[in-house]
Amino acid sequence: MRVFLTGATGFIGSRIVPELISAGHQVLGLTRSDEGAATLARAGVEAYRGTLEDPETLARGAAEADAVIHTAFDHDFTRFLANCEKDRRVIEAIGAALSGTGKPFLVTSGVGMGSEAPGQIAIEQRFDRDNPNPRRLSELAGEAVAAKGVSVVVVRLPQVHDTEKQGLITPMIEIARARGVAAYVGEGKERWSAAHVTDVARLFRLALERHEPGARYNAVAEEGVSVRQIAETVGRGLGLPVRSLSPEEVAEHYGPLAHFATLDMPASSEWTRRTLGWEPTGPSLLSDLQHMNYSAAGTH
Repeated sequence: MRVFLTGATGFIGSRIVPELISAGHQVLGLTRSDEGAATLARAGVEAYRGTLEDPETLARGAAEADAVIHTAFDHDFTRFLANCEKDRRVIEAIGAALSGTGKPFLVTSGVGMGSEAPGQIAIEQRFDRDNPNPRRLSELAGEAVAAKGVSVVVVRLPQVHDTEKQGLITPMIEIARARGVAAYVGEGKERWSAAHVTDVARLFRLALERHEPGARYNAVAEEGVSVRQIAETVGRGLGLPVRSLSPEEVAEHYGPLAHFATLDMPASSEWTRRTLGWEPTGPSLLSDLQHMNYSAAGTH
């Protein structure tokens, strides 16, 4: 297939590229810059110029392909709601270009959308349409375009990691460095599901090749790693003290990430593994945190 990949130069998208190419697919990769185009060319990808701020450019790219994998997302957490709205508009524009074609359209979301209540293990068959996390807009947009004849699949992400990036933990490491303390909230019993980036990339390929319209997949290798363990590992890496925050201290310490710091986000991938034949093999989250170069973290 000729696959239009948004986020092709990003953390996850750049790992999806070799997965697709090694399986015999062609990749049309979204980029906004000359530097990105050069990076894609070196990876054997045809560059396509466009931006999330201009959804119609993405719609035209989708129309040129046999399938779309949408992983691009603006991770500026100071504008999280606005960025979720932007993702909704992008999904709607791409969906309009794919309506009635039967072409697979893989949309990215978060595992928390599959939880019935705070702290409940998220599963693939559940979608909380009233979830307070605005990331729900991505799946709502996916449902809206599916109702118009688009073949939509949702891939839900946990904390995706390697030794350089670890999802929400990456900006929290920088907060710890700035504040001089690695922190968790209360007893730190909250759990965050996780998966290594290479395992996630393979799941995207499998979800594309074994396309099942309407399916939702949880890209989860570890059901739940305690936030306290995460903070303690980060503290050792940075050489900083580790302590518990009271509920009143959370907003000041974490700023725009305060809401995420208090979330209990365990998730299951039992159905995903069984359906796709997907078995994660990458390192654990704590292993990657133990082996990362903390002196270089946040400098690139």
